[in-house]
Amino acid sequence: MVDVKRTFTVRASPDAVLDYLRDFSRAEEWDPGTVSCRRLDDGPVRVGSTWHNVSKFLGSETELRYELTVSEPGRLQFIGRNNTATSTDDIRVGPGERPGESALTYHAHVEFHGAAKLAAPVAKVALEKLGTETEQSLTRVFGG
Repeated sequence: MVDVKRTFTVRASPDAVLDYLRDFSRAEEWDPGTVSCRRLDDGPVRVGSTWHNVSKFLGSETELRYELTVSEPGRLQFIGRNNTATSTDDIRVGPGERPGESALTYHAHVEFHGAAKLAAPVAKVALEKLGTETEQSLTRVFGG
């Protein structure tokens, strides 16, 4: 199991941040590891909406099926699954210290299955680096 958490400030209102991040297909714009992310269902994004995500991690491409499991004021949660891992992305957004800013906390929790558990120590280093790059990307997306 690997946990990576970042808290930082972005230049957008909490509602704008949540509205943007709720559509996980936008991960292509802010997640440096995402190669592609395609919505699998139709209609408004809601709890139960799903995406097919292809990410590059440790030099290999991996595919996960993500589902929006929590969408409430100030919080989004996406859970991605495949045969080797379950990835939970918990995003919390609240008012920043200044008007027009938000405090964003991004917590990634990855649980490896089977033989993939052996890769957890190496994955921790790679995910910490990815966490820093994700913070930089989200700050850039919101003009921070």
